[in-house]
Amino acid sequence: MSRLKTLFEFSRPLRLALAALTYLLGMGIARYLGRAQNVAAFWLGLGWALLIFLALDLLTAYFRPPNEPLIEDETPARRNWLRAAFFQVSVAALGAVAVLTVLMLRAGLLNPPTVLFLVLAFLAALAYALPPLRLVNSGFGELTLAILLVNLLPALAFLLQTGEFHRLLAMVTFPLTALALAFFLVLDFPAYAADAKYRRRTLLTRIGWQRAIPLHHILVLTAYLLFAAAPLLGFPWAVIWPVFLTFPFALLQIFWMRHIALGGAPNWKFLTILASSVIGLTIYSLMLTFWTR
Repeated sequence: MSRLKTLFEFSRPLRLALAALTYLLGMGIARYLGRAQNVAAFWLGLGWALLIFLALDLLTAYFRPPNEPLIEDETPARRNWLRAAFFQVSVAALGAVAVLTVLMLRAGLLNPPTVLFLVLAFLAALAYALPPLRLVNSGFGELTLAILLVNLLPALAFLLQTGEFHRLLAMVTFPLTALALAFFLVLDFPAYAADAKYRRRTLLTRIGWQRAIPLHHILVLTAYLLFAAAPLLGFPWAVIWPVFLTFPFALLQIFWMRHIALGGAPNWKFLTILASSVIGLTIYSLMLTFWTR
């Protein structure tokens, strides 16, 4: 595996793609409400969001303890090169974040609510990756990622356009938080043995797989129940119903997790693709609906 390919894999392209989707979702909600007019704000915010996630993932790898290998059969020289690359790229990404923040300020985009969410997203990313908090190994990393991904980023995109909150944003992002937490919980399963070996405190190792599987089911079903309740709270069914196109895949995800719990042979690659499809297609369906209405 080439060094650049390894660096690319540690940048978590799937997570970057989901971050872009959730940002576009927030922009789509602003567009649906007739408030999306600032093109510069869109691009500045999108760049800021992607760079924050890039820095988060590379700093997470950079601060991995010395007893945990970064790659299989690594040599000291290869590890040193990777750690240096992680540090340099993450510092460059954070420097670019600072530049984009200054540009937002000069463009008059930063009112108090927007600044609050910028600060919350920045602090959440640092708390996830950096000591002493390093939430990635605390058992709360998955929750931090879920909130950052599907709450803070869409809110940031929305606030950069509107400067104020709207209840539609909360109605869309709260169910997605449950779905995202279930997604990150699924991703913990393939690495469970390695996490237990190196005593990493993920959500899965913290609560145990016996509790994690029913928690996964509850999170997935809660997400769709909240979406189903949206019309009862005055939200238009026309913008909510597309999420239920992914419900059969969510049920398949629940069935597959139950299959594993009952002792069936796990297919982690299939499960990862399935869970990624559920969260990705759900966000995409919402985003597309808001952008096209």
